[in-house]
Amino acid sequence: MLKDKKVIVTGGAGFIGANLAKALLDLGAEVNVIDNLFAGKREIVPEGAIFHQLDICRLEDIKPIFVGIDYVFHLAALPRVQFSLEQPITTSNVNIVGTLNVLEAARAGGVKRVIYSASSSAYGDQDTMPLTEDMTPRPKSPYGLQKFVGELYCRVWSESYGLPTVSLRYFNVYGPGQSDQGAYALVIAKFLKQKKAGEDLTITGDGKQTRDFTHVSDVVRANIQAAISDKVGQGEVVNIGASNNQTIKKIAELVGGNIKYIPAR
Repeated sequence: MLKDKKVIVTGGAGFIGANLAKALLDLGAEVNVIDNLFAGKREIVPEGAIFHQLDICRLEDIKPIFVGIDYVFHLAALPRVQFSLEQPITTSNVNIVGTLNVLEAARAGGVKRVIYSASSSAYGDQDTMPLTEDMTPRPKSPYGLQKFVGELYCRVWSESYGLPTVSLRYFNVYGPGQSDQGAYALVIAKFLKQKKAGEDLTITGDGKQTRDFTHVSDVVRANIQAAISDKVGQGEVVNIGASNNQTIKKIAELVGGNIKYIPAR
Protein backbone atom coordinates (compact mmCIF):
# COMPACT_ATOMS: atom_id res chain seq x y z
CA MET A 1 0.00 0.00 0.00
CA LEU A 2 3.01 2.31 0.30
CA LYS A 3 4.46 1.54 -3.12
CA ASP A 4 5.08 4.79 -5.05
CA LYS A 5 3.77 6.86 -2.12
CA LYS A 6 5.70 9.98 -1.22
CA VAL A 7 6.74 10.09 2.42
CA ILE A 8 8.83 12.22 4.77
CA VAL A 9 10.84 10.88 7.68
CA THR A 10 11.95 13.70 9.98
CA GLY A 11 14.96 12.63 11.98
CA GLY A 12 15.78 10.07 9.31
CA ALA A 13 19.50 10.32 10.06
CA GLY A 14 18.90 8.96 13.54
CA PHE A 15 18.69 5.42 14.91
CA ILE A 16 14.96 4.72 14.53
CA GLY A 17 14.48 7.08 11.59
CA ALA A 18 17.15 5.44 9.45
CA ASN A 19 15.70 1.99 10.12
CA LEU A 20 12.23 3.26 9.18
CA ALA A 21 13.48 5.02 6.04
CA LYS A 22 15.15 1.79 4.88
CA ALA A 23 11.94 -0.22 5.41
CA LEU A 24 9.88 2.35 3.51
CA LEU A 25 12.31 2.27 0.59
CA ASP A 26 12.08 -1.52 0.55
CA LEU A 27 8.29 -1.16 0.24
CA GLY A 28 8.70 1.04 -2.83
CA ALA A 29 7.98 4.43 -1.30
CA GLU A 30 9.71 7.66 -2.32
CA VAL A 31 11.43 8.66 0.92
CA ASN A 32 12.44 12.20 1.85
CA VAL A 33 14.61 12.50 4.95
CA ILE A 34 14.71 15.79 6.86
CA ASP A 35 17.48 16.07 9.46
CA ASN A 36 19.72 18.89 10.65
CA LEU A 37 22.44 16.39 11.67
CA PHE A 38 22.66 17.82 15.20
CA ALA A 39 22.44 14.28 16.54
CA GLY A 40 21.94 12.30 13.32
CA LYS A 41 24.60 10.94 11.00
CA ARG A 42 24.48 11.50 7.24
CA GLU A 43 26.20 8.17 6.57
CA ILE A 44 23.35 6.10 8.04
CA VAL A 45 20.67 7.63 5.81
CA PRO A 46 19.82 4.73 3.50
CA GLU A 47 20.83 4.88 -0.14
CA GLY A 48 17.89 5.91 -2.28
CA ALA A 49 16.41 8.38 0.19
CA ILE A 50 16.26 12.05 -0.79
CA PHE A 51 18.16 13.90 1.94
CA HIS A 52 17.33 17.44 3.06
CA GLN A 53 19.66 18.94 5.67
CA LEU A 54 17.09 21.24 7.22
CA ASP A 55 15.96 22.24 10.72
CA ILE A 56 12.32 21.59 11.70
CA CYS A 57 12.48 24.73 13.85
CA ARG A 58 12.56 26.78 10.62
CA LEU A 59 9.06 26.42 9.20
CA GLU A 60 9.58 28.28 5.95
CA ASP A 61 12.60 26.12 5.11
CA ILE A 62 10.79 22.80 5.49
CA LYS A 63 7.37 23.81 4.16
CA PRO A 64 8.07 23.27 0.43
CA ILE A 65 9.16 19.65 1.06
CA PHE A 66 5.69 18.76 2.39
CA VAL A 67 3.77 19.68 -0.75
CA GLY A 68 2.32 16.56 -2.38
CA ILE A 69 3.50 14.24 0.40
CA ASP A 70 1.26 11.31 1.40
CA TYR A 71 2.62 10.40 4.84
CA VAL A 72 4.86 12.13 7.36
CA PHE A 73 6.69 10.11 10.00
CA HIS A 74 7.79 12.65 12.58
CA LEU A 75 10.73 11.29 14.56
CA ALA A 76 12.97 14.36 14.77
CA ALA A 77 13.55 15.29 18.41
CA LEU A 78 16.16 16.01 21.04
CA PRO A 79 15.70 12.90 23.17
CA ARG A 80 16.73 11.72 26.63
CA VAL A 81 15.35 12.80 29.99
CA GLN A 82 18.69 13.90 31.44
CA PHE A 83 19.53 16.14 28.47
CA SER A 84 16.12 17.85 28.75
CA LEU A 85 16.79 18.55 32.45
CA GLU A 86 20.06 20.22 31.51
CA GLN A 87 18.73 22.01 28.40
CA PRO A 88 14.97 22.63 28.90
CA ILE A 89 14.72 25.61 26.53
CA THR A 90 16.70 24.05 23.69
CA THR A 91 14.80 20.77 23.89
CA SER A 92 11.44 22.56 24.09
CA ASN A 93 12.19 24.52 20.94
CA VAL A 94 12.83 21.30 18.99
CA ASN A 95 10.36 18.93 20.63
CA ILE A 96 7.40 21.32 20.88
CA VAL A 97 7.88 24.15 18.36
CA GLY A 98 9.47 21.77 15.86
CA THR A 99 6.49 19.43 16.11
CA LEU A 100 4.10 22.34 15.64
CA ASN A 101 6.03 23.34 12.51
CA VAL A 102 5.79 19.80 11.12
CA LEU A 103 2.03 19.76 11.70
CA GLU A 104 1.58 23.15 10.05
CA ALA A 105 3.74 22.20 7.07
CA ALA A 106 1.75 18.97 6.74
CA ARG A 107 -1.56 20.82 6.89
CA ALA A 108 -0.45 23.36 4.29
CA GLY A 109 0.94 20.63 2.04
CA GLY A 110 -2.19 18.47 2.08
CA VAL A 111 -0.52 15.49 3.78
CA LYS A 112 -2.78 12.45 4.25
CA ARG A 113 -1.52 11.48 7.73
CA VAL A 114 1.15 12.39 10.29
CA ILE A 115 2.58 9.58 12.43
CA TYR A 116 4.15 11.14 15.52
CA SER A 117 6.84 9.44 17.57
CA ALA A 118 5.72 10.00 21.14
CA SER A 119 7.29 8.59 24.30
CA SER A 120 6.36 6.41 27.24
CA SER A 121 8.04 9.04 29.43
CA ALA A 122 4.73 10.92 29.24
CA TYR A 123 3.38 8.47 31.82
CA GLY A 124 5.81 9.41 34.55
CA ASP A 125 5.17 7.51 37.78
CA GLN A 126 1.85 5.66 37.83
CA ASP A 127 0.23 3.78 40.71
CA THR A 128 -0.55 0.62 38.74
CA MET A 129 0.98 -1.46 35.98
CA PRO A 130 0.86 -2.10 33.10
CA LEU A 131 0.79 1.39 31.60
CA THR A 132 -2.29 1.90 29.43
CA GLU A 133 -3.29 4.70 27.08
CA ASP A 134 -6.29 5.73 29.20
CA MET A 135 -4.08 6.74 32.16
CA THR A 136 -3.61 10.42 32.96
CA PRO A 137 -0.06 11.37 31.92
CA ARG A 138 2.23 12.51 34.73
CA PRO A 139 5.48 13.53 33.03
CA LYS A 140 8.35 14.06 35.46
CA SER A 141 10.87 15.66 33.13
CA PRO A 142 10.91 18.39 30.49
CA TYR A 143 11.31 15.68 27.84
CA GLY A 144 8.26 13.72 29.00
CA LEU A 145 6.24 16.94 29.09
CA GLN A 146 7.46 18.05 25.67
CA LYS A 147 6.58 14.75 24.01
CA PHE A 148 3.16 14.77 25.68
CA VAL A 149 2.51 18.31 24.42
CA GLY A 150 3.32 17.02 20.93
CA GLU A 151 0.56 14.42 21.32
CA LEU A 152 -1.90 17.15 22.29
CA TYR A 153 -0.94 19.23 19.27
CA CYS A 154 -1.52 16.23 17.02
CA ARG A 155 -4.98 15.60 18.47
CA VAL A 156 -5.98 19.25 18.22
CA TRP A 157 -4.73 19.50 14.62
CA SER A 158 -6.89 16.47 13.80
CA GLU A 159 -9.96 17.87 15.54
CA SER A 160 -9.57 21.51 14.50
CA TYR A 161 -8.06 21.24 11.03
CA GLY A 162 -8.94 17.72 9.90
CA LEU A 163 -5.29 16.65 9.60
CA PRO A 164 -5.17 12.89 10.28
CA THR A 165 -2.64 12.09 13.02
CA VAL A 166 -1.69 9.24 15.35
CA SER A 167 0.82 9.25 18.22
CA LEU A 168 2.96 6.20 19.01
CA ARG A 169 4.40 5.98 22.53
CA TYR A 170 7.66 4.05 22.33
CA PHE A 171 9.14 1.99 25.15
CA ASN A 172 12.96 1.70 25.34
CA VAL A 173 13.82 1.00 21.71
CA TYR A 174 16.96 -1.01 20.91
CA GLY A 175 18.50 -2.71 17.89
CA PRO A 176 20.91 -2.23 14.97
CA GLY A 177 22.30 1.28 14.76
CA GLN A 178 21.63 2.24 18.37
CA SER A 179 24.17 4.70 19.75
CA ASP A 180 26.61 3.65 22.45
CA GLN A 181 28.21 7.09 22.67
CA GLY A 182 27.91 9.75 25.34
CA ALA A 183 26.30 9.96 28.75
CA TYR A 184 22.80 9.35 27.36
CA ALA A 185 23.43 5.99 25.67
CA LEU A 186 20.72 3.43 26.43
CA VAL A 187 21.59 0.52 28.67
CA ILE A 188 21.70 -2.29 26.10
CA ALA A 189 24.10 -0.36 23.86
CA LYS A 190 26.19 0.60 26.89
CA PHE A 191 26.43 -3.01 28.11
CA LEU A 192 27.46 -4.22 24.64
CA LYS A 193 30.14 -1.54 24.41
CA GLN A 194 31.50 -2.45 27.85
CA LYS A 195 31.46 -6.15 26.96
CA LYS A 196 33.36 -5.53 23.72
CA ALA A 197 35.98 -3.49 25.60
CA GLY A 198 36.39 -6.19 28.26
CA GLU A 199 35.06 -3.89 30.97
CA ASP A 200 32.68 -4.56 33.85
CA LEU A 201 28.98 -4.06 33.10
CA THR A 202 27.94 -1.21 35.39
CA ILE A 203 24.49 -1.22 36.97
CA THR A 204 23.13 1.67 39.01
CA GLY A 205 21.38 0.49 42.18
CA ASP A 206 20.41 -3.15 42.66
CA GLY A 207 19.52 -3.87 39.03
CA LYS A 208 15.95 -4.85 39.89
CA GLN A 209 14.48 -1.86 38.05
CA THR A 210 12.53 -3.00 35.02
CA ARG A 211 12.04 -1.70 31.49
CA ASP A 212 9.94 -2.80 28.52
CA PHE A 213 12.56 -3.18 25.79
CA THR A 214 11.21 -2.94 22.24
CA HIS A 215 13.14 -3.96 19.14
CA VAL A 216 13.44 -1.27 16.49
CA SER A 217 11.96 -3.61 13.84
CA ASP A 218 8.70 -3.68 15.82
CA VAL A 219 8.70 0.12 16.06
CA VAL A 220 9.24 0.35 12.30
CA ARG A 221 6.38 -2.09 11.69
CA ALA A 222 4.12 -0.10 14.01
CA ASN A 223 4.84 3.13 12.11
CA ILE A 224 4.00 1.51 8.79
CA GLN A 225 0.82 -0.01 10.17
CA ALA A 226 -0.19 3.34 11.68
CA ALA A 227 0.18 4.95 8.26
CA ILE A 228 -2.06 2.53 6.38
CA SER A 229 -4.57 1.45 9.02
CA ASP A 230 -8.16 2.69 8.79
CA LYS A 231 -8.51 2.32 12.59
CA VAL A 232 -6.48 5.43 13.48
CA GLY A 233 -6.04 8.98 12.26
CA GLN A 234 -8.01 11.06 14.75
CA GLY A 235 -5.19 11.91 17.12
CA GLU A 236 -5.18 8.57 18.95
CA VAL A 237 -2.35 7.52 21.27
CA VAL A 238 -1.03 3.95 20.97
CA ASN A 239 1.56 2.20 23.15
CA ILE A 240 4.36 0.57 21.18
CA GLY A 241 6.05 -1.95 23.45
CA ALA A 242 6.61 -5.63 23.98
CA SER A 243 4.59 -5.78 27.22
CA ASN A 244 7.39 -7.93 28.61
CA ASN A 245 9.33 -6.11 31.32
CA GLN A 246 12.89 -7.24 32.05
CA THR A 247 15.20 -6.22 34.88
CA ILE A 248 18.44 -4.41 34.13
CA LYS A 249 20.25 -7.23 35.94
CA LYS A 250 18.69 -9.78 33.55
CA ILE A 251 19.86 -7.76 30.54
CA ALA A 252 23.40 -7.66 31.94
CA GLU A 253 23.32 -11.43 32.49
CA LEU A 254 22.19 -11.98 28.89
CA VAL A 255 25.10 -9.88 27.60
CA GLY A 256 27.46 -11.73 29.93
CA GLY A 257 30.50 -10.65 31.90
CA ASN A 258 31.36 -9.32 35.32
CA ILE A 259 28.73 -7.01 36.81
CA LYS A 260 29.71 -3.99 38.87
CA TYR A 261 27.09 -2.21 40.97
CA ILE A 262 27.37 1.54 41.42
CA PRO A 263 25.24 3.91 43.55
CA ALA A 264 21.68 4.55 42.37
CA ARG A 265 21.05 7.91 40.76
